[in-house]
Amino acid sequence: MSKKVVVLAETRDNSLRNVSFEAIGAAKTISEGGEVVVALFGSDVSAVADELFEYGADRVVIVEHPHLKYYTADGYNQAFLAVVEQENPDAIVFGHTALGKDLSPKVASRLDTGLISDVTSIEGSGDSAEFIRPIYSGKAFERVVSDSKPLFITVRPNNIAPLDQQVGKGGSTEKLTVDITNLRTIVENVVRKATDGVDLSEAKVVVAGGRGVKSSEGFEPLHELAKLLGGAVGASRGACDADYCDYSLQIGQTGKVVTPDLYIAAGISGAIQHLAGMSNSKIIVAINKDPEANIFKVADYGIVGDLFDVVPLLIEEIKALKINA
Repeated sequence: MSKKVVVLAETRDNSLRNVSFEAIGAAKTISEGGEVVVALFGSDVSAVADELFEYGADRVVIVEHPHLKYYTADGYNQAFLAVVEQENPDAIVFGHTALGKDLSPKVASRLDTGLISDVTSIEGSGDSAEFIRPIYSGKAFERVVSDSKPLFITVRPNNIAPLDQQVGKGGSTEKLTVDITNLRTIVENVVRKATDGVDLSEAKVVVAGGRGVKSSEGFEPLHELAKLLGGAVGASRGACDADYCDYSLQIGQTGKVVTPDLYIAAGISGAIQHLAGMSNSKIIVAINKDPEANIFKVADYGIVGDLFDVVPLLIEEIKALKINA
């Protein structure tokens, strides 16, 4: 039976985040040919609606308000509940991002429905769909089925592939007026400490450093390697605690969870808390002087050596390959 599914799109600096397209892909699986409606919030976001249609959205509901320029739980909660009231969906899909992890439990509570969080894959479709999610810090996976109405899931970035882009595909948009009131928090401006470039949680390549980088300067070759590979730089909690880098780069149980195509761990011992944030990466390359380091247990490829010798060699080889390509 076809279903109507509502997806929350995420934007950053008025550009759509890739997880929005992945959430639409998940919604298409759940809908079984039904309608996929995307909720798009902001203060001036109408211009990006067309891109949502190219990735499978059937209709886009736009809520624009000055208090939606930046995310606040109160503001987005009011806007999304208004969309739900209008659409009465059979299912809801968010990205399992910082925003999604904060907002989804609040919305689920208000709707008195269950929440299946951090879904990494979907088997089957419609009412027979099974949702696969990691448990015990990624040591095991569980299959979840739900009869909650509406069905509500969040999907982990970089796990569920978006649909192939159909350039020029259109659809219908509508604007919904929502009076955003009684906010406990109003964000006037956002100052980001993270470096510009590829979003860490959505990067296809991540180069991460641990205590073995020894200093903030030790991260410089990692930044160079990540730039060459079109990726992002991450870090273990140990490197963040040592003030080698900002906590916005932290990967692990108390940081970001990443699942890139390639994860390069340089000078990271492999504490279980760090593994919880990256062990589902498709290919893991570990560089460490200690051949007994725990990181080698999860690595697909291991290099025993000093990262300050190995990383420059990798940079030279990649530059040579790019020149000869």
